[in-house]
Parts: sequence; structure tokens; C-alpha cells
Amino acid sequence: MIQPYTPDVSLKGKLRRRFARLTHRRPAKLSLSRPTISFTFDDIPATAAHAGAAALEAEGAHGTFYVCAGLFGQEGHMGRFADAAEIVALIERGHEIAGHTFGHVDCHRTADADLQRDLDDNDAALSGMGAPQVHFAFPYGEVSPHAKALLASRYASLRGVHKGLVRDGDDLNQLPGVGIEGVDGLTVARSWIDRAVADTAWLILYTHDVRETHSPWGCTPDALSWLIRHARESGCDIRTVGQVLNG
Repeated sequence: MIQPYTPDVSLKGKLRRRFARLTHRRPAKLSLSRPTISFTFDDIPATAAHAGAAALEAEGAHGTFYVCAGLFGQEGHMGRFADAAEIVALIERGHEIAGHTFGHVDCHRTADADLQRDLDDNDAALSGMGAPQVHFAFPYGEVSPHAKALLASRYASLRGVHKGLVRDGDDLNQLPGVGIEGVDGLTVARSWIDRAVADTAWLILYTHDVRETHSPWGCTPDALSWLIRHARESGCDIRTVGQVLNG
């Protein structure tokens, strides 16, 4: 069984991630007429591929799924990870598949050559399913100026896990994300949806497993469905990351 990994939570690690926001920036060109929410999923536990996707489809929407092909079908601390057939089913239903490394590796701590091989493996696996890799999220949100520079030319966007809204001119190489996770996940996500509405901005939400007995990194199906409805009722567009960036 895949066990939880602890990224660098030291003060030095926090300062590195914050400093990375100032480097190797690539400005986003957005043309939002309405507040916009992207619901995204990391790692892709099977519950995200089923309950998570179903919650969006019930509102006529699609999500962005950041996939690690090396986890397919394995058991982990967030339950079973989706397999190749379940990812293909998401593609067939119109969801967006994005990259998250092959083995869910720490992009800061992994040597360049090893990281490139890992990314090649993941991109090849997902492209072979009909989902060429365009967008990417850093596992654990672990980013450094070096890793950011290394991946910037490879993907159209790179997402982290620092909280924030996206406005025109913000950095495509380190997009913010707000987690729907833990006991206060719904409350936190709702407050950020309301901020996006007030600012007519783009908000990227992310979660992991979607089940009643979710992990500390996941949420319940009811919480996710409530947030999707709240976004709709607040006048938000719900779009995938690619849909937002492609206009």
C-alpha cells in the first residue's frame, strides 16, 4: 500500500516555495466576463473518478483531473487509485486529464534526469489514452525556482497549492489552488468562491478522494455537490483549466 509522504514543511521549505513565486513567471492572459471556478482533482483516487466526476456532470460541468499513471489501480491512504480504464472513461465523458508526474514524485527533491524520465513516462501513458499532457500540478505543491524553470517550457500551466485567486497577468507557472479538504474544507472553499464572485476572478479548487469517510486530503460527495451548486447559483462559470486558458 502506498503510504503518505511528508514534503518539506520546514521554514526553509516554506520560504523556498514563496520565493519561487517571484521567479520564472509567465503572465496569464485571461478574458473573464464572469467569475470562474475550476474544480480539479489530484492523484485521482477512484472515488474522484466516480463520485467527483458525477457531482460535476449532474450540473452539466466537467473537471480537470491531475493524473499519476504510475498509481493506476494501487491501494493507498486515500483508497484505491483509478485505473487506466477509469481514466479513459473520464476522457470519453469530456473531462480534462492533466499531468501530476508518473510516480507522484517531489519535483524539488528529484534529480533533473530522473524527473524528466518520470514526466516522459506519465506523458506517454496519458497521451496513449488520447489525453496529450498540456497542464500540470506539482505533487504536494512542492516547487522551487529550479523545478519551475525546468517544467515551464513543457506545460501550458503549472499549479501549486498556495491559496489565491487568478487574475489577468498572474503567473501561469505557479497558479494558486484552494483545497476542498479536511473538516473545514467546505467552509474554506465557499469563502474563496465568494471572493472570486466579488472580484470577477478565476478560482482553482482541488481535492483528492471524494467519499463519506474521506482522508484529510479529501471531501464528501455532498460537500462537493454543494460547492458546485453554490458556484452556479452565485453566477460563476464552471470550466476546466484548459477551457479557461484557451478562452
